[in-house]
Amino acid sequence: MKQFSFTLLLLALFSASVFAQFNPRTSGAYNCFKRKSGMTRLPLSPAQINTIGPHAYDVLKYTMNLDIYHCYAAPYPHDFTANIKIRFKADSTISSIKLNASNTSLQIDSIKLNAGSFTHTGDILTVNLDQTYSPGQIAEIQIYYKHNNVIDGAFYASGGFVFTDCEPEGARNWFPCYDSPSDKALLDLTVKVPTNVKLGSNGKLADSTVNSDTLHYHWVSDNNVATYLIVMTSKVNYNLDIVYYHKITNPSDSIPMRFYYNAGENPQPYENMIDSMTGYYARNWCEHPFEKNGFATLNSQFAWGGMENQTLTSLCPNCWVTDYVSHEFAHQWYGDMITCDTWADIWLNEGFASWSEAFWKESSFGYATYLQSITSFASDYLQGNPGWPISDSSWATVTPSTGVLFDWSITYCKGACALHQLRYVLGDSLFFKVQQTYCTDTNYKYKSATIGNFNQVVNSVTGQDYTWFFNEWIFTPNHPVYANTYIFNNLGSGNWQVNFRARQIQTNAPFFKMPLVLKIHFTDNTDTLVRVMNDSNNQLFSMLFSKQPQAFYFDPDGEIVLKQGSTVVGIPENSDNQGVTLGQNSPNPVSSKTVIPFVLPANSSVMISIMNTLGMVVWQTEELKYPSGSSSVEADLSSLPSGVYVYTLRTGGRNFTGKLLVNR
Repeated sequence: MKQFSFTLLLLALFSASVFAQFNPRTSGAYNCFKRKSGMTRLPLSPAQINTIGPHAYDVLKYTMNLDIYHCYAAPYPHDFTANIKIRFKADSTISSIKLNASNTSLQIDSIKLNAGSFTHTGDILTVNLDQTYSPGQIAEIQIYYKHNNVIDGAFYASGGFVFTDCEPEGARNWFPCYDSPSDKALLDLTVKVPTNVKLGSNGKLADSTVNSDTLHYHWVSDNNVATYLIVMTSKVNYNLDIVYYHKITNPSDSIPMRFYYNAGENPQPYENMIDSMTGYYARNWCEHPFEKNGFATLNSQFAWGGMENQTLTSLCPNCWVTDYVSHEFAHQWYGDMITCDTWADIWLNEGFASWSEAFWKESSFGYATYLQSITSFASDYLQGNPGWPISDSSWATVTPSTGVLFDWSITYCKGACALHQLRYVLGDSLFFKVQQTYCTDTNYKYKSATIGNFNQVVNSVTGQDYTWFFNEWIFTPNHPVYANTYIFNNLGSGNWQVNFRARQIQTNAPFFKMPLVLKIHFTDNTDTLVRVMNDSNNQLFSMLFSKQPQAFYFDPDGEIVLKQGSTVVGIPENSDNQGVTLGQNSPNPVSSKTVIPFVLPANSSVMISIMNTLGMVVWQTEELKYPSGSSSVEADLSSLPSGVYVYTLRTGGRNFTGKLLVNR
């Protein structure tokens, strides 16, 4: 065993040297966390959305008209005048509607169209309608208002810059709205600025008109936008480059990619890279979903990372960094095209984008570099785990503080690692089919989704129920701590038995079910991999080989990144098999039928399963009683494709495992 220990030491030293090359705290995910977790907004009270009560209407479109002309000159005031037309459909019988509107930031002057009287108190704007509307009926109200000269953490004006930044619920600080990610709507935005200002927003530039020293920008989004993703970004003498992405599905259809940047910055490497990044994401998920896209660097008031505003990402000044761009751009699919339905579903945004940051590395540097990044995220999670789950159901109705909602260890690090572990459990073929199905499903595309919806997609694509995975990794805090043991038994005549006991000892979480990969190295310098499903604690797996094992490795490639613990020699000789023997199937390799022999020390109930290398059961017996002594079962495997399979005998809560080959 000295040789095995030395090998482990070398692996540990090698891993440390490799992982030191990637620092997650310079990643796009970390800088996104720094930006969002540090936000303070007026009003400070969380979950103002609760006071609105059940959502009785669906916003269809926001049509906004703002005059921010004087915000670009010293002393750079924050006040402006505006009006917004809100078109909505009644979901129930209503005679009034409630909107989020900050009392500190917004002063409501009047409301017209299908409106009567209104009240504005407690950051809620209540509008009495001109009649009672039945479900399905459509109405419009037009609100004339002023934004006060206050700094509210949503509308920024300084040094020739004017921009907005809203996540999670800051949109209510610069326009009245139903400020929830579940209610996405079309957007039509017209803004009055000086002629020396460039201004970008969501969607496409419909037109821009000049009148003397005044410029009106008119931006229109043909796709629904969540309120926190509505953006306005502008600057005096902004630099602007436009490059084009040609769709994979239709190369003649080009999409403008707009790069706004400050003097002295050089976004050209990213202008050159955006085509390949868009194509990579499109091939693995779905075609680029919007009519345009772009990035804009801001000023020191936006000090960290980025914000994935739909079709126009904000970046900190001089933050043309690959990890920032890959993270925020992935949000255009995960967060913008499909938006988290509630803040309890934030994993669908930040977990997916953080994972995508590592996935982009895989495109250039291979899987090992991808896994290095994921493992580094896992290391930061294990060091900083605050002990709450990725998703807390209470967040759906009570929005937590930004420090909790955007916690580095949980939302970003564990979030990315959980998605990686789903990839490990499903295998690449099914995993990417899940992503493609999710991205193209019209129930979710350009709409919002819950984690439960994504779980349903996984189940539909795989044909199996993976609710257990979501329950333990997304809705349960903490992670498994393994105290595994194994031993090699010499059975004589060149036959060897490997016994492995999978044991978890954590006290702050229940048992975590997972498929486990085991690697056995033999004295003839060959290796074999066995994948088993660990579905109970203190579970014994017994494997027979016709050659001498030399070393044993649990999770040899480190794919289960959210774990701690050890695997050591420790199962006493012959203590757990209690006379149970699982023989090698015959014939092996198998062309159609094969016989699996076994020996029982007493009358016992037995179930035999055959699994593929992904741990999926492809053949199984019923649980039947067998007498003591020698027995066997015949398995017809003629429908299985050629490949390596694992067969498992389960009796008395113990598992005994062998390996067979189908070859035709």
